[in-house]
Amino acid sequence: MTLKTLSFTSKIVLVSVLLLSCNKNGATGLFDGFSKNNTGINMVPNPTKFPPLSKTYKGSKKEAIERFFHKYWPNQNSNVSFLVAKDGEIIYENYSGLANLRKKTPISAETPIHLASVSKVLTATAILKLVNNGKLALDQKVTTLLKGFPYPEVTVRTLLNHRSGIRNYGYFTFEKGVWDKHKTFTNNDLVKVMVSKKITLEFKTNTRFSYCNTNYALLALIIEKVTGESYRITMKKMIFDPLGMTHSFVFNYDTDRPNVTPSYKANNREIGFDYLDAIYGDKNIYSTPRDLLKFDLARNSPDFLTPELRSEIYKGYSNEHKGIKNYGLGVRMIEWETGQKFYFHNGWWHGNMTSYVMLKNENVSIIALSNKCSKNVYKVRNLAPLFGDYPFKGIEEEE
Repeated sequence: MTLKTLSFTSKIVLVSVLLLSCNKNGATGLFDGFSKNNTGINMVPNPTKFPPLSKTYKGSKKEAIERFFHKYWPNQNSNVSFLVAKDGEIIYENYSGLANLRKKTPISAETPIHLASVSKVLTATAILKLVNNGKLALDQKVTTLLKGFPYPEVTVRTLLNHRSGIRNYGYFTFEKGVWDKHKTFTNNDLVKVMVSKKITLEFKTNTRFSYCNTNYALLALIIEKVTGESYRITMKKMIFDPLGMTHSFVFNYDTDRPNVTPSYKANNREIGFDYLDAIYGDKNIYSTPRDLLKFDLARNSPDFLTPELRSEIYKGYSNEHKGIKNYGLGVRMIEWETGQKFYFHNGWWHGNMTSYVMLKNENVSIIALSNKCSKNVYKVRNLAPLFGDYPFKGIEEEE
């Protein structure tokens, strides 16, 4: 049997086994930087084994999903990468439209698309792995990690769950006299500007929830502080390489702009870069649905995190909108009175719109990525009732 004849799921398992073997044998390469910095992070979990899905089951689900896909993305003007999988088996996937309109490059299974705020899930995962391995504490004060950080009560946890009270950099840098928008704003500028311009908190830390990109840009800086590596290199070593996410990377503003998949408005007008496009952690990861499926399988493996830490991820911290909508540690959730919970994260940056749905009880992954502005991407949550009891009527879609 050759590698080409293996199923996609088998390839995932094979990559995990091979990488585990390399690590056990002391091979160098993937974790060189971490051994030098004494982090000892191993991202490769033991793959969970599932019985194969029956042809009848897969066929019935595929038919319904295919109808859904063609309803919302009916033609080649619909730019989307789309995948639905259960137990690691892909039930349906489709890649439609153009990655680059000028070059007429089609979107394929190997086309990396900007994840926008879905990047937060991966940033949170790197932080949680550092916590899991004793290199960081959830309730550690950020003042102990970032020199000059001006908010003494903010912790790693309140960054993860958006209860820090910190203002969104997209707003305060736009205010007169705070930042010259002809200059690129970077993660390293965050703390400097907060101090020099006396940026106040929006509210007292840990008194309420406010979704804020700044939180995750700061978490990226914390990752760099703890590992001694850049966020880009750390994510490659900790997540992308070990999990075989060969089409995933952190965008480098200085070198990648000519090569990445552009984003477009609904009228096909290309959206250029602006002064906030160098910020990472809250955004700026490019990936594919197949790579995110590998990530999802790893993240749900029983040995990925300790049970205690795993429970912290899916605990609701925000309770906004009468408690129906909630936020954990890098994951959005919807909670119904029946006890049913729906976990997901959406994203929107420029024309890139993304949705990553995790049906934990059914072990289903639903992923839709688009480089063209269309809220149809967020409608993939309506596929959840195919697999479980998920009542969505009347719930507003949001990022």
